[in-house]
Amino acid sequence: MSVLLGCIADDFTGATDIASVLKRNGMRVLQINGNPSEKALKLQDVDAIVVALKSRTQPINDAVEDSLSACDWLLEQGVKQIFFKYCSTFDSTKKGNIGPVIEALLTRLKTNKTIVCPSYPINGRTVYGSNLFVNGVPLAESAMKDHPLTPMNDSNLVRLLSSQVSTEINIKSVSWQQVQLGVKALEAEFETTEDSLWVVDALTDDDLISIAHAAKSMTLLTGGAALAQGLPDLYRQLNWMKNQQDTNKVAFPKGHTLILAGSCSTATRAQVACFLQSNLGVAVDPIALSKNDDEFQRLENFVSSNIGKSPILVYASDTPENISKVQRELGVEKAGKLVEECLSRLAVKGVTEYGVSKIIVAGGETSGAITSALEASVLLIDDEIEPGVPWTFIQGEKTVALALKSGNFGSETFFLKAFEMTERDTV
Repeated sequence: MSVLLGCIADDFTGATDIASVLKRNGMRVLQINGNPSEKALKLQDVDAIVVALKSRTQPINDAVEDSLSACDWLLEQGVKQIFFKYCSTFDSTKKGNIGPVIEALLTRLKTNKTIVCPSYPINGRTVYGSNLFVNGVPLAESAMKDHPLTPMNDSNLVRLLSSQVSTEINIKSVSWQQVQLGVKALEAEFETTEDSLWVVDALTDDDLISIAHAAKSMTLLTGGAALAQGLPDLYRQLNWMKNQQDTNKVAFPKGHTLILAGSCSTATRAQVACFLQSNLGVAVDPIALSKNDDEFQRLENFVSSNIGKSPILVYASDTPENISKVQRELGVEKAGKLVEECLSRLAVKGVTEYGVSKIIVAGGETSGAITSALEASVLLIDDEIEPGVPWTFIQGEKTVALALKSGNFGSETFFLKAFEMTERDTV
């Protein structure tokens, strides 16, 4: 097996995001959920392997340990480059986890330079003047300021990283004007010093392609999924990879569709509201979940009574005010875990008892919990529903299709679009 690129993603939706970007550009991609060093895996011939971790909100030491373990395993597979993929809204805290993981990977790879670029233009994320913008709004003024786990209160990536890494780390800015000078000028900039993190501006996909090509000599790349879009063409130019591979579509399995939304982001709340205009759904009550199993039974009864009539939705999505109220009563960690466990149980029940074969999930933490509950060690990556969100397939005794959506991603009609795609050929 010849693997060129090894990606370490800090959550499950981020993993499917970068996997879909690579597949769209002609790479054969396999996604592994959880630390591969702990699994007995049968790997097929692929160009890239994406390892999906749940390190975004882990304690810093755990995030670093898991990321290093994944890195070691990928190096054993012979990869030429490592890509640390984090969210395009740079979800983190003042102390981590992005900076500490980058620093640890630099040490493990025996290098002291990399780039930092979370820009994802097609999804409205851009970097200018080292500041991250979401749909033209500074990150700290966007809806991310109210994120229940990683509220973002600073838009400046240099300041954010400076608070997360050792003082010995040299952090430099590369302006958009420098990026416009082209690949050779960027290469020269990256050669000016041997020990730097370059925070690179990017407003367009062309910018990101130039940046990736200019960083071809770096062992480690870090950024959002969109930064990876230029790598397949670069690898072809370097004769590391042949022309675009055939990527056959996977037929959807026969069965019902269940939508499970744990995200409380603005985008997901809009998607829930749009879906409920013409379809059935039921809201999760986290306070009731904390008392006994009656709330879960109520939700399961809704699923069993309505599955198959149309796609149905179970959602914990709520306003920041209501979420804060729940978190004050239960605590942030307990509230999140209750919802994740509830939706995971419903996913397993749906597949094993109610004929569900297609599950659409909203939210990174929720996606990780559900994928783990379904024991989906390996995912095959299929076509995108919308940029950054593909359908994926669990291969086993029973094929199950999963769409794992980051809470912040997707148009208002995302759930409907995802369901419409399942209407193509089934097996």
